[in-house]
Amino acid sequence: MKSEQKKILVVDDDPDILEVVQLLLEGEGYLTRTATEAKSIDRLLSFQPDLILLDVLLAGSDGRVISKRLKSQEMTRHIPIVLMSAHVSARATLAAAQADDFIAKPFEVNALLTTVHKYV
Repeated sequence: MKSEQKKILVVDDDPDILEVVQLLLEGEGYLTRTATEAKSIDRLLSFQPDLILLDVLLAGSDGRVISKRLKSQEMTRHIPIVLMSAHVSARATLAAAQADDFIAKPFEVNALLTTVHKYV
């Protein structure tokens, strides 16, 4: 394992999406951690991710609010955040959420990887 292996945190309440994204990213050589709920994010930040893929509509939480909170904190503001949503209108809230990018679901594998490669 190379020491400069990039780390990605993937947060989505759909276990199937998490599994697919994790397999794709690990196949590309990334180290990943996954979470299905917002309350796991703070615990997983000790993983020190280089990128966060964050679903907009999490069960009981709003990824846009989480993104804004992470971008307002000194320890996490430098981490790129890519919001993911099946609701294309969520793209319009990207700036307000202070996120770095947006991926519409269902996503094409190449589109996901291109976006990830842009940040890590």
